[in-house]
Amino acid sequence: MTLVELLPFAAIAVAFWLLIIRPQSTRRKAQAALVASLAPGQHIMTTAGVFGTVVGVEGDRVHVEVAPGVVIEMLALAVAQVVAGEPGGAADPEVAADGAIGDGGLSSDGDSGEAGRG
Repeated sequence: MTLVELLPFAAIAVAFWLLIIRPQSTRRKAQAALVASLAPGQHIMTTAGVFGTVVGVEGDRVHVEVAPGVVIEMLALAVAQVVAGEPGGAADPEVAADGAIGDGGLSSDGDSGEAGRG
């Protein structure tokens, strides 16, 4: 095989590395840095979308308070991100001042109240 015949294979290999392997490696490093930086008092969101506050870290496990007095133990790898702000505070716009969760703008019949939709 000549160099010209190998050129398409080399181009595919480079594209594969640029589009798949490199971004995945970057995400893996970012997740490892996030897990290493977990500390008590941080407000987090899990990969399942559960919000809570870290109360303790033990190796690869994290103790998260999801409600007052309710602490769950989970793998640290299940933490998706650290959320800025306090739980239920200004960073959580769907929670009203009385602690009730809003309906997302829906009326009681499940319609958003917009006229003329069809």
